[in-house]
Amino acid sequence: MSGIRFLIAAGSVVVALLVMTTPAETCSRILWNSNDLAVVVGRTMDWPESTEPVLTVFPRGMQRDGGRVGSEVVVRENPAQWTSKYGSLVTTIYGIGTADGLNEKGLAGHMLYLNAADFGPRDVNQPAVHAGLWLQYLLDNAATVEEALTLQQEIQVVMAEAHGHKTFVHLAIEDASGDSAIIEFLDGKPHIHHGSQYRIMTNDPAYDEQLALLEKLDFSKPTSDTPLPGNVNPRDRFQRAAYYSALLPEPKTEREAIAGVLAIARNVSVPFGAPYKGFGIYNTEYRTAINLTDRRYFFELTNSPNVIWAKLTAFNLEPGSPVMTLDPDNIELSGDVTKQFKKTAAPF
Repeated sequence: MSGIRFLIAAGSVVVALLVMTTPAETCSRILWNSNDLAVVVGRTMDWPESTEPVLTVFPRGMQRDGGRVGSEVVVRENPAQWTSKYGSLVTTIYGIGTADGLNEKGLAGHMLYLNAADFGPRDVNQPAVHAGLWLQYLLDNAATVEEALTLQQEIQVVMAEAHGHKTFVHLAIEDASGDSAIIEFLDGKPHIHHGSQYRIMTNDPAYDEQLALLEKLDFSKPTSDTPLPGNVNPRDRFQRAAYYSALLPEPKTEREAIAGVLAIARNVSVPFGAPYKGFGIYNTEYRTAINLTDRRYFFELTNSPNVIWAKLTAFNLEPGSPVMTLDPDNIELSGDVTKQFKKTAAPF
């Protein structure tokens, strides 16, 4: 690229960043449920600013109000209210919701951006849960993907907003059996892809279109010369993750299994400074990996050299036990941090 063309391109990125009005969460999810060792899953969180992630352990018996975003009431009529059946270990976002995590039964989930998301007009006959607590509602109440999909029918997900960002999102969920589901709301209606074959998720376009685009590619004879889409847009990340995840070698240890999904998560991460559409720069903020079989949660900030992890079953999850948190933004953290969580007041 000539110097003039480079300056023009760079200038366009800066302008896009300055005028952006609708942020896009360019995340990816990779499920590895076809090995004989453990069901493991990884994801990336890509965002233009810190989402203020906090690793949080919730015991059973938490009282929830699905109509509140922090102190703000967003659902005044018939908000869903519940008491959690299961304890969970999650990553919270802005202190008002759950972006990622698992529960003690081995159900896990991930909230990713979907620009096409449309939850439809409010139906006051259904209890409402704002989208920031959508995943937490399922983790609190369901032990499996099947149970989560049944519970999903009993609520209405509604839009919320925090830090000027609206919750245009869809969910990927999976459980310790290897079952999986992608839940999207398009034109006000739920679109659900349920089955262990649904292992990859990124962002727009809608999941049906992503699968159709993937079907056009021939990955049947992988070689080092196989042409792969290499940019940071959701279509390229979806196809690249699908290609590499199918090639993962059988792991002999948990270490190898987690390394496998994190390798793909890193491959589809958004590098610092990479432009994304007209929205500006959305580098990967963090990556997570979960061993659903052994209930272990791994977390990696992209500006930290260390991976940390905690085991959910090592915490006291009895009703009345304290909420435990850990701020991962500490370069001194490394390895097993289970014992470094501290008691805190419950968020949400």
